Amino acid sequence: MDSVSLAGAALTGAGLVGYVAGVVVPYPGRELSLPALMVGLTAVAVGRSGRAETA
Repeated sequence: MDSVSLAGAALTGAGLVGYVAGVVVPYPGRELSLPALMVGLTAVAVGRSGRAETA
């Protein structure tokens, strides 16, 4: 797994945990969990697409 995919997976996990925590207990900054989730999923997709073109 390359560094972009790994960072994306970590950011996706953190965003998901932050979102669930924000649903259970409102806290300042919980709105940042959705952009973290979106950027994390994008980074995972970009990291995976780089492997397909290494011919």
